[in-house]
Amino acid sequence: MDDEALLDMVQQAHFRYYWEGAEKHSGLSLENIPGRAEMVASGASGFGIMALLVGAERKFVTRQEAVDRFLKITTFLEKAEKFHGAFSHFINGPTGKVEPFFGQRDNGGDLVETSFLVQGLLAARQYFSGATDSERLIRERIDKIWKDIEWDWYRQFPDSKYLYWHWSPDQAWVINHKLIGWNETMITYLLAIASREHAIPASLYYTGWASQDEEARQYRSGWGKTNDGDHYTNGNTYYGIPLKVGVSNGGPLFFIHYSFLGADPRKISDAYTDYFSNNQAIALINYRYCVENPEGHQGYGKDCWGLTASDGLWNYSANEPVPAADEGKMTPTGALASFPYTPRESMAALKNYYYNHGDFLWGEYGFRDAFNLDENWCGEIYMGLNQAPIVVMIENHRSGLLWNLFMRNTEIQDALTKVKNLKPDAE
Repeated sequence: MDDEALLDMVQQAHFRYYWEGAEKHSGLSLENIPGRAEMVASGASGFGIMALLVGAERKFVTRQEAVDRFLKITTFLEKAEKFHGAFSHFINGPTGKVEPFFGQRDNGGDLVETSFLVQGLLAARQYFSGATDSERLIRERIDKIWKDIEWDWYRQFPDSKYLYWHWSPDQAWVINHKLIGWNETMITYLLAIASREHAIPASLYYTGWASQDEEARQYRSGWGKTNDGDHYTNGNTYYGIPLKVGVSNGGPLFFIHYSFLGADPRKISDAYTDYFSNNQAIALINYRYCVENPEGHQGYGKDCWGLTASDGLWNYSANEPVPAADEGKMTPTGALASFPYTPRESMAALKNYYYNHGDFLWGEYGFRDAFNLDENWCGEIYMGLNQAPIVVMIENHRSGLLWNLFMRNTEIQDALTKVKNLKPDAE
């Protein structure tokens, strides 16, 4: 295969996770396969929705097949249990009710998983632009779901400077987790600012997401066990790469994937940086750490890199390019979802994973979630959060499809203009 054929095959295999492997009642994504067969994962479903759009555009399925699937998806989401418009982290497929998988405190709205889901839905609203009754109905349903989300409710207090991750109908704000960047939740603030019906003030971008208060600094220091990036800005150089924004030396790679599957980092900037070059820096720091391989893990190098969150031999963990958070586990989505930032380095990793490790790493839904050559271990599962970014970010590298679709939404354009025109001390 030439490179284009190889990319086609890899995208199609990972697309199958969301097409053939979908939860049967909803048409949406499972958390992992093998795993619970009737538990819908909201965030992974948003990523999967974008993978389905790639499948339709690449003609892995027909447009009519895609329309039929989205009619099923939107029918389910319309009826699913919501909490001030937000979806739960997990939803029971047969009933549409919340599935409190992480315990009884997790029995309500999850604003971050909802934002991942809506990122996909808003891309789909643009994709299904046809004049048929079916495509019009898809748009109308997505529009209602989007408009009904009460982003402003998730401030907890009317004058709060932060958004909060969770709300429970019987325990209220018991988890009490403020959304503070730098991490994977930028998309939540962008969507909350973009909402026409339930918007938060744009100033929360700086007072919440990029906050400089003591609590925010402590949160960031705790992530990497250093003060690097504790003021949201970083300013240090790692492995020869200057980093303007990021905790520790950039953190796990899903930070530069999840919020940017639809939101185009080439068009996002604030007082501190533009996010394409910043994301590229984080990917290159991760790459160079793996090439240097200070812990001497087997396999690491120019064609085996990309520390991020995934299943593991001992537990699910978020790995990053610092020795304390590097256990020798490699996750294919790390390098492969970084294609727009590091096309040459990502292609080298893809070829290595497929041609040299494919006998244990490749299966019916593409690459398995993770492997560890030190321990002669490969995960048995495919994971919903990790399969789709491979499809979507390879496509953004090839054609910009999802970036272009999502950014066509005028609400998003307006929100980004508001952020760009703000100053960090805005109140």
